[in-house]
Amino acid sequence: MSSKNIETQLVSAGRGKKFTAGSVNPVIQRASSIVFDSVKTKKEAAKNRAHGELFYGRRGTLTHFALQEAMTELEGGAGCALYPCGAAAISNAILSFVKTGDHLLMTGGAYEPTQEFCNIILNDMGVSTTYYDPLIGTEIANLVQPNTKVLFLESPSSITMEIQDIPSIVKAVRAVAPEIIIMLDSTWTAGILFPTFEHDIDISIQAGTKYIIGHSDAMLGTAVSNDRCWDQLRERSYLMGQMCDADTAYVASRGLRTMGVRLKQHQESSINIANWLSARPEVERVNHPALPESKGHEFYQRDFKGCNGLFSFILKEKLTAQQLEDFLDNFEHFSMAYSWGGFESLILASQPEEVKSMRPAGGVDFTGTLIRIHVGLENCDDLIEDLAAGFERISH
Repeated sequence: MSSKNIETQLVSAGRGKKFTAGSVNPVIQRASSIVFDSVKTKKEAAKNRAHGELFYGRRGTLTHFALQEAMTELEGGAGCALYPCGAAAISNAILSFVKTGDHLLMTGGAYEPTQEFCNIILNDMGVSTTYYDPLIGTEIANLVQPNTKVLFLESPSSITMEIQDIPSIVKAVRAVAPEIIIMLDSTWTAGILFPTFEHDIDISIQAGTKYIIGHSDAMLGTAVSNDRCWDQLRERSYLMGQMCDADTAYVASRGLRTMGVRLKQHQESSINIANWLSARPEVERVNHPALPESKGHEFYQRDFKGCNGLFSFILKEKLTAQQLEDFLDNFEHFSMAYSWGGFESLILASQPEEVKSMRPAGGVDFTGTLIRIHVGLENCDDLIEDLAAGFERISH
């Protein structure tokens, strides 16, 4: 683990001379075939192909190696695998460690495509999934089966934003089955707001599409692993054809340089807006981990180093279809789009029955419409004014 502060690491990681060729940023090296000068150099490349030696395009170029080195340093792991998107990182990390007849423990608050992967792909493979309440704590040990191979965490939960008691969950599972591979979807923390590998987790997965790239113009997945799992994760992901293109790796490395200051602004603005929403008469509850009313707030305070721009809030009433259209269709600064983590503010809505369908463990405890927002880098007062106008549209 580097002794440098994270702000310095974000600027310097993966920028060694071997990657930059004298420029500030790593070079963009696009290649499929790598040319060898001799049989000897070809043999050397084959021998070291898994350790940053140019061998074949799918193994990576200098551009990929720079990003992998940076991510490994930033998260404190042993190595980083790259994928074309976050969903690919999740699915291929799991596939690298399960086979027919195995069992997976999956948080019931997981990203919906993660659940669909379990319900469809893994189910067809004969891998069973048990969903658990995100707030289960040490009782998760009761769900471990003799064939359980993977425990999957996501904190905060997708959409409803519960923070898991990760130290207690990990400790309880390790006590009964130390061999289980523990994975964490670290996208919300950008890999730096929660010290994954200090909590005995094996693999940290991110949709680099979000805060790493930060500009909503490319898609990327990353999986940083500890020593125990790195060889298997690397080789099996490679066998499944997983890689991203050099240009995406380049913009991801570039995005790291400003991620620290971007996250600070996302945090400041999102907390301001969350507090403003808490005082609105239309709002039942704000699901922002930094606010005391949010589930698992005590674990956020204990374990996290900060937050970002993504959270949700629940209205006291369920909006009609017409109210929902009036609310969502007329914002000036909040765009309606999937994903998050870019410089722009986004908004989406889910009705309680829609959220319930995504909650196989525990259901929902609200009856009003849930609104998820990503607070971007616009002026906070402008965003509040935009939301206030949205509430006015509902009331009329």
